[in-house]
Amino acid sequence: MTTQEVADKLVSLCSEGKFLEATQALYSPDIVSLEPVARPGGSREAKGLEAVLAKGEWFAANHDIHSTTVEGPLVAGSHFAVTFKLEITFKPENKRFTMEEIGVYKVADGKVVHEEFFYAT
Repeated sequence: MTTQEVADKLVSLCSEGKFLEATQALYSPDIVSLEPVARPGGSREAKGLEAVLAKGEWFAANHDIHSTTVEGPLVAGSHFAVTFKLEITFKPENKRFTMEEIGVYKVADGKVVHEEFFYAT
């Protein structure tokens, strides 16, 4: 797949709340994922598909997602950017809030090989 095709598919799946399916279908086994801060008990960097899936499992286990808005993609060469706006509840604290972030992705050989997220910390 081209960068545009990967980007369009990621936006389509995430718009439907299918984050796990997007990861499984579009990510390289050697993916590197970066967050602005480490999650509790974790690192801000996840290397490899297993680690990225574990990060997603932690997020799903600790958050209720009430709504999702996905905008983009904006594609430039092998990279693309997507904006996300999620209305979520952090279950351990029963705290509801809106999370806005930008994801920047790099594609090689038809798969996402690098992602980095930017949001207020």
